[in-house]
Amino acid sequence: MRSTTSTHRTTGTRRVRRVVGGLAATALVALPISACGTEEDAGDAAAAATSSESSESSEAGAPEPVAAIESLTGEDTQITLDQGFLDALTQLELAPGTIGEATLEGAELSFPITGGNVTVFEPGTVSPYVIGQLQHVSSGLSLSAGDTTVQLENLNVDPGVSRVYGDVLVNGKVAVESAFLFQLDGRTLNPLEVQGDQAILEGTEVKISEPAAGLLNDTFGTDAVKAGLLVGIAEITVDLPA
Repeated sequence: MRSTTSTHRTTGTRRVRRVVGGLAATALVALPISACGTEEDAGDAAAAATSSESSESSEAGAPEPVAAIESLTGEDTQITLDQGFLDALTQLELAPGTIGEATLEGAELSFPITGGNVTVFEPGTVSPYVIGQLQHVSSGLSLSAGDTTVQLENLNVDPGVSRVYGDVLVNGKVAVESAFLFQLDGRTLNPLEVQGDQAILEGTEVKISEPAAGLLNDTFGTDAVKAGLLVGIAEITVDLPA
C-alpha cells in the first residue's frame, strides 16, 4: 500500500526504536490478551491481569517502561470499510456520514488524531503491557435513516483493553458518553512501516461491539446489526517526534 520502509541507523536510532515500539504496541491493541481468549473477554482479562500484576509489582517493584510517549500527534486513523459492512448499511437503508474533520471517500473513512499518550512495558512484566489512549476529538461517524441520525464521535482507542470508546448522540442529543463502540483485533496486523518522520501500522480489524449493536438495533428498530460485524481494517499513521 505504501513503499518499503528504511530504518534510521543514526544517533536517533534509540529514540525511533522507543517511539516505534510504543506505536506498534498501541496498534497491536494488546494482542496477547485477544489471542488467548475471545475478543469479548479481552476487557475482563485485562482488568483481572492488571489487578494481579499490580499486586506483584508492589512487592517486587514496578518495572521500567521500554517506551513512554507523553503526547501523540497526527496524522490519522483510517478505516477501509469492509464490503459486508457497506452491504449491511444498504440493507438497513442507513446513510453514512462524517462529523467534524473526518472524511469518507469511497470506502476510506478517516479520523484525524488529536492527541493521546502511550506507555509500553516489556511483554510479560505487566499485563496489559500497553496503556494509554489515542484520541480523535470532535470528529466521528454518523448513520442516518429517515428522521433519525446517530452520531458516534470523540473516538478514543484504549490499547490496554483492545477497545474503542466514544460518545453517542441521537438526533443531536447525548445518549451515552464514553460508550464501548468497537472491539479491536490486532492478530491481523501487518509489520510496522517507518517512512521519514511517520510510523504506519495497518491491519487491525475493527468490529461492532455488543453494546453498540444493541444501541443501533434499538434506535433504528431492527435486529440486523450483529455484535462482531467487521467494520473494516484500520491503518494508523502517527508523526514521530523530532
